[in-house]
Amino acid sequence: MPSDLDTASYRTAVSHFATGVTIVTAAGESGPSGLTTNAVCSLSLDPVLMVVCLDLTSRTLAVVRDKRRLAINILAQGQQDLAAAFASKRPHPEKFDGVRWREADGLPVLDGVVAWLAGDVRELIPGGDHVMAVVSVTAAEAPGGEPLVYYRSGYHSLAS
Repeated sequence: MPSDLDTASYRTAVSHFATGVTIVTAAGESGPSGLTTNAVCSLSLDPVLMVVCLDLTSRTLAVVRDKRRLAINILAQGQQDLAAAFASKRPHPEKFDGVRWREADGLPVLDGVVAWLAGDVRELIPGGDHVMAVVSVTAAEAPGGEPLVYYRSGYHSLAS
């Protein structure tokens, strides 16, 4: 069914939904890859599932399709520069330049995040200009801290 809703009106309305900021990482043949996304949510407790939405043009999506695994890194307040770097179209090795990370559950996990979850991709479901990955969570850790929040096209803290 056609819609009269224009993209600008949609983006403005959706910008009023405060979300966390994450970097999805994967381990490919050429090393780690990653992208920034806020289209992430918990899907189920039994079994433990997450949903991550990935842009169809993302190079990280190609790695996720191939390896069928990913990690969700939930960013902390003060990691805005990291979010911007991973949102860029720079080559993956450049995105990881100077970034501290470690391997956990066979995937790259970024240092300083408030939490991370890793798992296996059960399904990749088409959704417009994105793909929804249903992820079976196999490992998680929550070091804690103040999360980075995205609201009305800008970064915020919960206190602000």
